[in-house]
Amino acid sequence: MSQYTTGELAKLCSVTVRTVQYYDTRGILTPSALSEGGRRLYSDNDLKKMKTICFLRELGFSIDAISKLLAEENTASVISLLLGQQEAELKTELEKSREKLDRIIELKKEIDASSDVSVESIFDIADTMENKKRLRKFRITVILIAIPLCLLEIGSIALWYSGGIWWPCVAVYAGLAIPFGIIFTKLYYDKIDYICPECHEQFKPRFKEVFFASHTPKTRKLICPKCGKKSYCVETWGEKK
Repeated sequence: MSQYTTGELAKLCSVTVRTVQYYDTRGILTPSALSEGGRRLYSDNDLKKMKTICFLRELGFSIDAISKLLAEENTASVISLLLGQQEAELKTELEKSREKLDRIIELKKEIDASSDVSVESIFDIADTMENKKRLRKFRITVILIAIPLCLLEIGSIALWYSGGIWWPCVAVYAGLAIPFGIIFTKLYYDKIDYICPECHEQFKPRFKEVFFASHTPKTRKLICPKCGKKSYCVETWGEKK
């Protein structure tokens, strides 16, 4: 069995001699033997243990946490569990970093495309980006809710035509489709404002005007309360933060 001095162990694990000595004083890596001259000697098992400690330190585990882990009988199982938690945390941080990067890239594009950039305009651009993000999430949520309902409607209609059973179709429309339509329409109205393409005024028209207005997936033909122009106004997130 090989034996390693403090310096040799430090070199093999790419750490300093002081680090090895510190772990010794903390009681998490004591030498397996001492030479006749009193020098610390470490075995192959100590080398493996040292590499494990270094690996856990790189992952962000504290000395106290490592000390408790190594004292456990089922060390491998505990480490596996903690690594799973660490993995989940890192994935969350990575996702947040990606979102920040996407926002930075988008904001930079908006600024580069603008001829007159000020602190106020940067805030407006950032606010518009956030509104777009909120509106997109809201639309996706509505679509995900509506898809199962649409499939249920199609199934009930098919049952009516193929077998003459009409009551499931009526039940779906009366019990689900109509209530969903009413709730969705009210919710959509409450959360959405409109931006006039002429004067860029953001406003919330009356419900009746919105309901009967000609529209595209992202615009409605409305009268701007500021400039009085009737045009296709762009939807934006209007709910207060």
